[in-house]
Amino acid sequence: MATVPALLDHLVHATPDLASTVAEFTRRTGVAPAPGGAHVGLGTRNYLVGLGGRRYLEIVGPDPEQPEPAGPRPFGVDDLSAPRLATWAICPPDPDAAVAAARSAGVATGPLRGMSRRRPDGTLLEWRLTAGESVVVPFLIDWGVTGHPSAGLPSVSLLGMSASTTDPDETRRHLAALGTGLDLTEGPDRLVARIDTPAGVLELS
Repeated sequence: MATVPALLDHLVHATPDLASTVAEFTRRTGVAPAPGGAHVGLGTRNYLVGLGGRRYLEIVGPDPEQPEPAGPRPFGVDDLSAPRLATWAICPPDPDAAVAAARSAGVATGPLRGMSRRRPDGTLLEWRLTAGESVVVPFLIDWGVTGHPSAGLPSVSLLGMSASTTDPDETRRHLAALGTGLDLTEGPDRLVARIDTPAGVLELS
């Protein structure tokens, strides 16, 4: 049975058309995602929905108000033809120690690098994260002294997550090195989340 992974911070639902995906999510759930903000220089912006507790869903896509970025947009947005769960993030109590522990276990996360965005009300959010290139293995995030984005969001309830991957045993080793876990089966890399909403249970993948 799918469960909520330890240390889960947020899910990344990437889309080639942000406005239409937000409208479709609202139609299917009865919950309207809240505007997050623009990732200046990366060509993206996001909308957010709480998932219960200190967790949230990030819907991210191209920002039509920004010029074309110098490089590819994050989470493979430029290559998408339809929305998909692109990856997920965990927030360990001590992210620097978690990166070091993973490295000692032979799992490279890459360094924590700083990012920021402004909320619609002008509040500056600052955080650090590792690279998020895998669908099934999460990246790490550190909110530091910034208030967590899940506070005050319209919300639904995350019932559980599962995934398929080409090498479940090796993926379990990576997840364990990061202090988390996920129900896995063998198959193409794919992440699935089941969400309880006012309009019924929604499956995102």
